[in-house]
Amino acid sequence: MSFGGFLDNSSGGGLGGATIVADIPFSNNMAAAGAMAQNIYNSPGLSLALQPSIDNQGDGVRMGENFDASIGRRSREEEHESRSGSDNIDGVSGDDQDAADNRPRKKRYHRHTPQQIQELEALFKECPHPDEKQRLELSKRLCLETRQVKFWFQNRRTQMKTQLERHENSLLRQENDKLRAENMSIREAMRNPICTNCGGPAIIGDLSLEEQHLRIENARLKDELDRVCALASKFLGRPLSSLATSIAPPLPNSNLELGVGSNGFGGLSTTLPLGPDFGGGVSNSLPVVPPNGVERSMFLELALAAMYELVKMAQTDEPLWIRSLEGGREVLNHDEYSRMFTPCIGIKPAGFLTEASRQTGVVIINSLALVETLMDSNRWAEMFPCMIARTSTTDVISSGMGGTRNGAIQLMHAELQLLSPLVPVREVNFLRFCKQHAEGVWAVVDVSIDTLRETSGAPTTYVKCRRLPSGCVVQDMPNGYSKVTWVEHVEYDESQVHHLYRPLLSSGIGFGAQRWVATLQRQCECLAILMSSTVPTGDHTAITASGRRSMLKLAQRMTGNFSAGVCASTVHKWNKLNAGNVDEDVRVMTRKSVDNPGEPPGIVLSAATSVWLPVSPQRLFDFLRDERLRSEWDILSNGGPMQEIAHIAKGQDHGNCVSLLRSSAMNTNQSSMLILQETCMDAGGSLVVYAPVDIPAMQVVMNGGDSAYVALLPSGFSIIPDGTASPGPTTSNGNGDSHRVGGSLLTVAFQILVNSLPTAKLTVESVETVNNLISCTVQKIKAALQCES
Repeated sequence: MSFGGFLDNSSGGGLGGATIVADIPFSNNMAAAGAMAQNIYNSPGLSLALQPSIDNQGDGVRMGENFDASIGRRSREEEHESRSGSDNIDGVSGDDQDAADNRPRKKRYHRHTPQQIQELEALFKECPHPDEKQRLELSKRLCLETRQVKFWFQNRRTQMKTQLERHENSLLRQENDKLRAENMSIREAMRNPICTNCGGPAIIGDLSLEEQHLRIENARLKDELDRVCALASKFLGRPLSSLATSIAPPLPNSNLELGVGSNGFGGLSTTLPLGPDFGGGVSNSLPVVPPNGVERSMFLELALAAMYELVKMAQTDEPLWIRSLEGGREVLNHDEYSRMFTPCIGIKPAGFLTEASRQTGVVIINSLALVETLMDSNRWAEMFPCMIARTSTTDVISSGMGGTRNGAIQLMHAELQLLSPLVPVREVNFLRFCKQHAEGVWAVVDVSIDTLRETSGAPTTYVKCRRLPSGCVVQDMPNGYSKVTWVEHVEYDESQVHHLYRPLLSSGIGFGAQRWVATLQRQCECLAILMSSTVPTGDHTAITASGRRSMLKLAQRMTGNFSAGVCASTVHKWNKLNAGNVDEDVRVMTRKSVDNPGEPPGIVLSAATSVWLPVSPQRLFDFLRDERLRSEWDILSNGGPMQEIAHIAKGQDHGNCVSLLRSSAMNTNQSSMLILQETCMDAGGSLVVYAPVDIPAMQVVMNGGDSAYVALLPSGFSIIPDGTASPGPTTSNGNGDSHRVGGSLLTVAFQILVNSLPTAKLTVESVETVNNLISCTVQKIKAALQCES
């Protein structure tokens, strides 16, 4: 996985606005990982380094001038003495004040030395508001009184403020002059209208038709603005009448900003208050593009409603979310949900089922980096490679404000997948809205837009899945981590889902929040390890840093092609075969590979099937990834164990890695082949993907060469819990009846080159060979784990 370009750049890469620091040792305990992640994902701070020029200030307020506010106006002679801008008045004691009442005394001034001024200026740039301890330390170092240092900083801040106000006033005067000139030119043009056709004076009557059209358009825009302002006032808690009542005809290049409520998190475990003055000074106004149709106005309205629903679902516990008696999962109370929310995309279609889930986890990434990842379609797909088959941004309604993603709205298309041929790919067209609720607190919400397009008359197709307000709320934590609360809420057509997977999907496990959070945690942990300069324990130190990146990039491509072959997504153009000699639950597809340097040319055949096994997912994963047991199911091992010759860790768990295997029983005819294998496991499931590779090509990759030209066709396994019971072994009641506990859904898939000519015809023998291979592999796995039917 490239993780936003890391694998494409030998000097390291970044995620969005996050600064990634290399050469950080990675420890195997989570405390050290948290400290390291704080350096990896800390966003650059904001600093103010204003250095106004002293020479251009005239006789105004001088920089560095210190005086006691209780002393009256200086005489011109005293002003001349302190003209360097570094003078300070001695303090007046109580006795001296009594004596001053009796006789006049000229106040003494002390000029600061250049060294003192330099020290004071240096500290001011770093800290304009020093505390008492800093002032005391500086006064001792500069041989000044604490009061002198205090007055110097007070005056310095006053002078800085004055200069900023002068600069702002100058800009405002220029803008005012510009508007006056523009107003005068418009008035002059209205007094002397010119005909656009002949260039002569225009008759007022000729403008009546155009004026009528403008008035109609102005009335329509005003009505639309009133409706949007009324919606936004719900979030602000106050009416926006100032915008709606004083509307004028639109000027060219005018921008309209709509204020949206400022919601925020007060802490990690507190509820989310909704109020107009909560947010710590973060601007929450939403930039709105100039209205150019009813559809875009509806998108804005939908985005605000979806964001409100997501935030409430993320922070509300019972009675909206209740704990399930089986497994302790959170289950949505649909009656309470109906009372709390109005359906923002219409009622549920007939025959559709609802799945809803919520999950909270801590992730090694800061909020800015995660938001940038979610708002970029390519980075989003790279972060969730086994869940997103394909995605794209189809339109950008708003790009955000002030160079940030706050207020960004975009339309997206995605194909979401569960790695099994028995579960169809979910295609969704949705709106994604990002908003900053407070400092370090962001929310990103998705909601389907198919209903809006039906209302607006746009062409639509039959929808098999609708995405209700779903997404995540991200909150920065002090140690560089982030707390992520993920909500998934979907309505889908169950008719095309195999009965094996229906309990998994209806429980919210298959496409649910737990799987999103688990994948995010694993991918971020992998990125933290890759950015560490310390080679993890167990890795082969002979592989260079560039070689590790090349191998990981090759493994990323291998896993992506495996997923596309299992789910038949539109990444490749597959043709499904309906052969009579193929088992019922085996899906066989074919495609042509032409002009693709990453694949061998010819006819590629893909076969995949899914079965249930009465074995825990952990046991099944450990069996399939163990190179010493590979001969029990893999015909490529030639009946002997495999030897691991290279290992790259991708997580703290030893099972998350990329490895290079070689058969211990190799003969001279097979001496040029190795097996590249990637294994990964998290709470949502596990993967074992492998492909035969050429030894000379892998030597180039391990030396840091380009992996795009290594031809491979992947095969492998996907393992997920069956979703029917808590994990555990198979038990018996004593009467011979076994109790199904902790079973696994295993998907087996192969991609094989059956002919090196893309124009060749597919034979029945090739289809039978692939079908026999997949059936034989499943039977060998069942026999090895003693779970035959």
